[in-house]
Amino acid sequence: MNDLIEALKIMMKRGDVKNPTHCVHDELHVYPANFDFTDDELQRLNNLGFLPNDMGGFMSFRFGSC
Repeated sequence: MNDLIEALKIMMKRGDVKNPTHCVHDELHVYPANFDFTDDELQRLNNLGFLPNDMGGFMSFRFGSC
């Protein structure tokens, strides 16, 4: 759970979002307020299980079971 919380904290640095998550099949999608992340942050999010999606957010198979 620590990895999920760390990833959400990194994304929250871009601003709070009222409804930031969406889950489809086995994918968790998270949409931060904007997508202005540093290369180091993107690498860390990747290591935590979050990859950029094609809709301006991130998706995770690791945390996406629904």
